[in-house]
Amino acid sequence: MRMLHTMLRVGNLDRSIAFYQEVLGMKLLRRNDFPDGRFTLAFVGYGDEAAHTVLELTHNWDTESYDLGSGYGHIAIEVEDAYAACDMARAKGGKVTREAGPMKHGTTVIAFIEDPDGYKIEFIQKGSR
Repeated sequence: MRMLHTMLRVGNLDRSIAFYQEVLGMKLLRRNDFPDGRFTLAFVGYGDEAAHTVLELTHNWDTESYDLGSGYGHIAIEVEDAYAACDMARAKGGKVTREAGPMKHGTTVIAFIEDPDGYKIEFIQKGSR
């Protein structure tokens, strides 16, 4: 077994694809419209779906936004330098919600940013765990 993808519901698909491509450097792997169901699926990631876990962005055409609820946590991405990753995300219009630094009660260097729909993305600095 292996993990294939995580699905996020998004209110504006083009805005979300732009964020994941431009701010986080992911590639759009595929995009499919389902007119009879009134939804579109877009898959983004850092590599081919055959070898990498990716994100599935689901856009229901008649829904502009979602309540994120209290059960969802975040997506984690390993980065070489969490401080530089925050600077890069901010320079490209990303919203940094927790600046890079050691996690509370530990030494792992982490940071958080937020995507256009409010989903949290954690940067974990490589080698700091």
